[in-house]
Amino acid sequence: MSPSDVPLDSTGSKPSNPEARVEFPDNRLLMDVCGEFDSNLTTIETSLEVQIVRRGNSIVVIGDDLARDRAIEILNALYQRRVNGREVEAADVDRELRMGGPDEDAGKRNLVKGDQLEMPVGARFEIKTRKKLVEPRTDAQKTYVQSLFENELAFGIGPAGTGKTYLAVAVGVSMFLSGKVDKIILSRPAVEAGERLGFLPGALEEKVDPYMQPLYDALNDFLPGKQLAKLREEKIIEIAPLAFMRGRTLSSAYVVLDEAQNATTMQMKMFLTRLGKGSRMVITGDRTQIDLPRGVPSGLADAERLLSKIPKVSFNYFTSKDVVRHPLVAAIIEAYEADEPHKQSS
Repeated sequence: MSPSDVPLDSTGSKPSNPEARVEFPDNRLLMDVCGEFDSNLTTIETSLEVQIVRRGNSIVVIGDDLARDRAIEILNALYQRRVNGREVEAADVDRELRMGGPDEDAGKRNLVKGDQLEMPVGARFEIKTRKKLVEPRTDAQKTYVQSLFENELAFGIGPAGTGKTYLAVAVGVSMFLSGKVDKIILSRPAVEAGERLGFLPGALEEKVDPYMQPLYDALNDFLPGKQLAKLREEKIIEIAPLAFMRGRTLSSAYVVLDEAQNATTMQMKMFLTRLGKGSRMVITGDRTQIDLPRGVPSGLADAERLLSKIPKVSFNYFTSKDVVRHPLVAAIIEAYEADEPHKQSS
């Protein structure tokens, strides 16, 4: 499945924008790769600025050398995915476009089940949970996930939509299922983003639940509903506000603090010192979305300053290029980032 040879022109050199043809053995699998109404091909064309034409069980790619070769690498990787029995969805196309290069061995994947993993440059891998396999979609996500398996304390810092919390919870579920930890504890500061918590209806738990919803959503993606309900009932999986962590020692646990930019310095110190034997801790946050009262410093910023040189503590950073939500989210983040100098000068 390599590009066909391109004939030389009268000058003895290859013409500009040559075409390359790739043939695939199974036309049915190729149709899955192309997507409904060739939507996946359209995505690749738009992203790489190439032209792709499907003819039976072959694909013709037209474009400059680098873009054409990259398109062929992506098509081969997606086809191999179908050969291996995996579905090809829009997210898979997006991942292949974002990642730095093709698999060294497209027919083999490194399956992470809670063990430490040495990953060669360019390697891809999957995180196994009970309901799905989770695959990092950018190089920054891949580095982040690797650090979660290798470090006892890891920070994920960057804008919304970059998968910081989602991947952290996925790794936690994977490590729990493989027996590396005995429980999962997920926490967030209950800080109002311009709204008054006291005016929400219901008892304390009902008031706090809306703040915890993103954590519930992630868990529901990885564990069957009945199993999740049982684990929560048995306190094997806990979801609680940051204030509830005071006075505890968290041993043999996988602990996530989400929205850590809204923790004060004292809250952050309190949380970090809960770390017990056999536990892992993940701190995620977005420095641009601090909801603390004016003049109250963010504990996340202090943690960056104080802990960056401590061994076995990793700091992982994301940018708008790592946003995996709707493409408009990345554009919105970039617009606000570009406006920062204007805000500072006004």
